[in-house]
Amino acid sequence: MLGRNQVSDKELHKTVSKRPQRGGGEGLTADVQRGTVTVKGKIRYEAQRRPILKILTSIAGVLGIVDQLQLEPRRAIS
Repeated sequence: MLGRNQVSDKELHKTVSKRPQRGGGEGLTADVQRGTVTVKGKIRYEAQRRPILKILTSIAGVLGIVDQLQLEPRRAIS
């Protein structure tokens, strides 16, 4: 049973799945379990990590973040 200010994992997942794209995180996935969001996927630049995590932490109901973002390897220019 949820307290007055808590959000269900299902509702939280809906919100969380839309938001990282605003921080440049296209193609990322998020799992939610008991208010903790595990965000996974690849980012092109390290500078994308902080805005994505900031967006997620600003969502009402998020109790914690597990960052499993991976930096894409740089491609050699031929």
